[in-house]
Amino acid sequence: MKKDEMLPGRRVLLRGAALFALAATAGCAGTERSGTTARPSTSPGPAGGAQAARPQKPSAYRLRPITGYGPQRAAVARTPVRSKPILRMDDRGRGMVLTFDDGPDPRYTPDVLTTLRKHDVRAMFFVCGEMAESNPDLLRRMIDEGHTIGNHTFTHPQLTLMRRPGIRDEIERTSDAVLDVVGRPPLWFRAPYGAWNRSAFEIGAELGMEPLAWTVDTLDWQEPGTGTIVRRVLEGAGPGVVVLSHDAGGNRSQTVKALRTYLPKLLDEGYRIGVPSRALM
Repeated sequence: MKKDEMLPGRRVLLRGAALFALAATAGCAGTERSGTTARPSTSPGPAGGAQAARPQKPSAYRLRPITGYGPQRAAVARTPVRSKPILRMDDRGRGMVLTFDDGPDPRYTPDVLTTLRKHDVRAMFFVCGEMAESNPDLLRRMIDEGHTIGNHTFTHPQLTLMRRPGIRDEIERTSDAVLDVVGRPPLWFRAPYGAWNRSAFEIGAELGMEPLAWTVDTLDWQEPGTGTIVRRVLEGAGPGVVVLSHDAGGNRSQTVKALRTYLPKLLDEGYRIGVPSRALM
């Protein structure tokens, strides 16, 4: 065979090799644009073509910390899962915390807020979700006046008698309710009746909340008399003490009257009444 007769075949082979090398190079370049590992694209395809699946925008608070949708608080350190609730604040001064459970109730919560505002004092309100949904204006007033809102479940059940899914629902629905009204979820959680279990601690921590109990129980829900409530608070006063009272769940007129009496006395004795920061735990 002559040399000239081999040239067309050789050209075909060379052209095929060049095209194969070019295709391989383009494929590698497309993979490396997004890093060392190729990832499926979520951008729309050509007009009229199929689009890659996109994650659905969640509406429940339980997913927002993961996906980043919706209003959020500033990023905080991961909340530890505790085996028991916080009973008092680590305050070496004369700081105390007043807490009110079960509200908000339009019959009593406004009077509590008015007394606190009169003395320029901030408190914590552990609200029930169903009450929060019914009285959003009181939640907004709490935040506007500098108070802290905590999670006290949705319907105030005894969590230790419930299964984990029910516990989660009670806690998450309340965080959702608070978030919807004031734009941020609670950072504190209190179990009804002080009945804690592992699920409550774990779910509260997953939602970024610390469990807070109390040091002094006024037992105001028993309606023991205004004087008795005042005495219990004053006798139990001390640095870091957390006082438990209620602004809903029954007749709380004694609680309202007692607050008007013991609050100025605590302030006269040099106590600083305020809300805790996470740094004080």
